[in-house]
Amino acid sequence: MNLLSPGLSQQAPGISEALGKFLVEPDTLPGVGGQARKSCLRSSKAWAKTPSLQELVLSAEKELRKTKLAHRAKPFWYPYATLRNIIVLDRLLRSVGLDLLNICRGEYGKIADIGAADGDLAFFFEELGFSVDLIDNEYTNFNKLGGARILKETLNSSVNIRSVDLDSRSQLFEGKYDAAFLLGILYHLKNPFYILERLAHVSRYCFLSTRIARQTADGVPLSKHPVAYLLGPEECNNDSTNFWIFSDEGLKRLIQRAGWNILAFTTIGDTSGSTPADPNHDERALCVLKSNAVFELSACPNPVPAGEKIGKTTICWSTVDGCPGKIYVSVNGREESLFAGGCEGTATADWIEEGSIYEFRLYDSDHSRLLDKVVVTRGTQ
Repeated sequence: MNLLSPGLSQQAPGISEALGKFLVEPDTLPGVGGQARKSCLRSSKAWAKTPSLQELVLSAEKELRKTKLAHRAKPFWYPYATLRNIIVLDRLLRSVGLDLLNICRGEYGKIADIGAADGDLAFFFEELGFSVDLIDNEYTNFNKLGGARILKETLNSSVNIRSVDLDSRSQLFEGKYDAAFLLGILYHLKNPFYILERLAHVSRYCFLSTRIARQTADGVPLSKHPVAYLLGPEECNNDSTNFWIFSDEGLKRLIQRAGWNILAFTTIGDTSGSTPADPNHDERALCVLKSNAVFELSACPNPVPAGEKIGKTTICWSTVDGCPGKIYVSVNGREESLFAGGCEGTATADWIEEGSIYEFRLYDSDHSRLLDKVVVTRGTQ
């Protein structure tokens, strides 16, 4: 996750200058259950104008640093400025007419910070009003997730911390996300194709950063070919958890084959002579992706408004891949029955009663794989 590591920032002095520091002051915000929660952002009243995202990031970074050092010495904490990724991604998105925060807001009401280190990004987005899952492997995390847990307790945070081995192929993700941040983690994965493909089925957008290389250490060109370089266990930062370094074309091919469309893409660092392992020839790709594999099932309105008559809602679905699907419904946990079918469409359920719970489920055509589900209720008078 060291997107702007010391070696890289020396390669890109313009970026370091653009990310200059500024002073902030601590504040408090209401927390969960009415308790005061220490804020890592400055109070909105303290700003003469609405702060930019960059100002909020740098403010939060300073306050988080103070909070960390108040609890543990500097060597305990992850050493890189992970929040600076947000500034670069925001600038990238604005260059193509998109807004980072708007992308993160959607129907699922949750985002994921995957490979989260100390969780700076997760706690920052929680301050902005987002529900966040913090996902990392406790056994390979810089401080065994101790830093994230200290911050969660200190900030009285409701961020959900999950220790998951992304290479285990177990239950990787719980629910769906409007956006997932996968920053500086791809080269730590043994099977990046599998993770990107699985993520494409549960997240509408993905913010991705990873190291890439244009040539090998002895000058063999890579950039024109869709390939990846497998690092030796001590080749890059003496870190045996580093595996795959993609070429520019290799990363783009991986993204597309795993079920994503590229909305924005840029590279920073040594953009002419980067190699897989040399810290003096480090290049990073940053991109914003939109899934083309998220199966969609929704109900509108939901909850169905209260009233004297029987309520109704419209079920909308799409299987994305063009294969037929089947919609089943279960009422109050009873045996499900067929409701509708097809690759995509809408159907009205005009029998929604107060006090009942209706679970609509989208399956594949064989009724063997659950693709998505939505629970519908009715408001009470």
